Amino acid sequence: MIRIVLTDDHAVVRMGFRMIIEQQMDLRVVGEASDPESAFELVANERPDVLVTDVSMGTEKSGLLLAERVRESGIGTRVVVLSMHDEQEYLAQALKAGALGYVLKSSSDAELIKAIRRAAADESYVCDDMMDGFVRNSVSRVDPSADALSPREAELVSLAVRGYSNHEIADALAISVKTVEGRKSKIMAKLGVRSRPELFDYAVKHGLVKL
Repeated sequence: MIRIVLTDDHAVVRMGFRMIIEQQMDLRVVGEASDPESAFELVANERPDVLVTDVSMGTEKSGLLLAERVRESGIGTRVVVLSMHDEQEYLAQALKAGALGYVLKSSSDAELIKAIRRAAADESYVCDDMMDGFVRNSVSRVDPSADALSPREAELVSLAVRGYSNHEIADALAISVKTVEGRKSKIMAKLGVRSRPELFDYAVKHGLVKL
């Protein structure tokens, strides 16, 4: 069971997303909060697998500051950001803050559920509407250090950036899940990144994704 804390400053919005989430047999909302401070206290007490938070609660980008605080606390809860903002700046800042998922409020229910499950598995997911623009804006900024990856490694990163799970990557590359995990760790060490969100950000910015 994936345990979730849901944060939004509008009770009706929380109710709607809770209904969507709890239709899934493997997902359960263990708490709700309407502001960042209450949300952090709830996360610290409940230690949920995933925090789903709005970007703005009272003040602009307060949800992103919450994501950063959760990451720095070492609690281990993964963060999925829900947003009405489709500007690329918000996505980039969410990833930098440590969020593993970014989903627009206008996205389908299926994308929210996928983002939660991916985050619980410590994997990144960005909704399609945001991902397409992020790749287009970033792919031209290719850095020479991207050549440090072998074609096989670049293929693995490309799949990961597009939201494939470890199991799906393993199937696509005809290798074991354990091998996928090992290669991801080696790639991160080679590129000098310390977390999966950093790997995601680096990969897109340096053109390590196939259009």
